[in-house]
Amino acid sequence: MSSVVANGQWVLPESPHALWVRGELDGHLGLPEWLRVEVIGGEFVVTPYPPVVHALILSDLHERLFRAESRDEGFPWQVLQHVGVDLAEVGDGYCPDLALVSAEVDLLENAEDRYLRPDEISLVAEVTAYPGEHNDRRPVSGKPTKWSGYARSGVPYYLLVDRDPRQPGVTLFGEPNKAEAAYRTLGEWKFGEAVRLPEPFDVEIDTGAWRSWSR
Repeated sequence: MSSVVANGQWVLPESPHALWVRGELDGHLGLPEWLRVEVIGGEFVVTPYPPVVHALILSDLHERLFRAESRDEGFPWQVLQHVGVDLAEVGDGYCPDLALVSAEVDLLENAEDRYLRPDEISLVAEVTAYPGEHNDRRPVSGKPTKWSGYARSGVPYYLLVDRDPRQPGVTLFGEPNKAEAAYRTLGEWKFGEAVRLPEPFDVEIDTGAWRSWSR
């Protein structure tokens, strides 16, 4: 069975973003629990959960950050996976693969119905997965993606782990230009090279195992 990404044109009682924030969008679409729905560029996008290799890279990335935290008692970040981010300014709602949040942010405040805000995120990471990988990358057709949405919302750093077999690698974007909804490229690495996250993170990530995990 092949996987497809569904971009919706349903008649909804409210905007996809408003329904997503209240956790009602899935119900209006009649989606099974194993599908994930996000609002990108004002439209809802439904994708199947990613494959094992995607999870391996994400778990390895999380482990590298956890090791950095273990070495440094003053590690000022909280590492979260698959948490909702409400980009109210652009009318989108994402579920990034990983987010670094300052230790000063109280994650337990209104925890039951709380999504992260872009101004609470220091770095967000996405690992591409077929068939929705284009939604993680820089827009090529003028249609907004999560890359442009994060930039327009002012998320300081965006780490893209791209499993495209033609050119697998890691790119760190930063210095978001909110007016242009664009990032500046700060660093690029091939799988197998050590990724260095600059200050304020000062973390090195070994991607050696990722070479065998590209799609």
